[in-house]
Amino acid sequence: MSDVQQRIDDLVKGHRVVLFMKGTAQFPMCGFSGRAIQILKACGVNDLKTVNVLEDEDIRQGIKEYSDWPTIPQLYVNGEFVGGSDIMTEMYQSGELQPALGVPA
Repeated sequence: MSDVQQRIDDLVKGHRVVLFMKGTAQFPMCGFSGRAIQILKACGVNDLKTVNVLEDEDIRQGIKEYSDWPTIPQLYVNGEFVGGSDIMTEMYQSGELQPALGVPA
């Protein structure tokens, strides 16, 4: 495992809920990242760790390899890849995301 893959792995496994996104929770830098944050807030997630991929080009590219998923944002819960903002939106609307996050629907 490369150094960047190890850093990503440590982040994913070291926090219950991790969102790799463009920007920060306070200042998302793309609409998809903003939507992901809104969904997580609506679900009542209060232990969210965000990683701004715009601050680290290695992580920006490395996360795509780590998950084998081409787009950002990417959500991980309990060390497992959940998906991007489209999957998060579908899961939220169907009521599947809340239990996956460990919060009541």
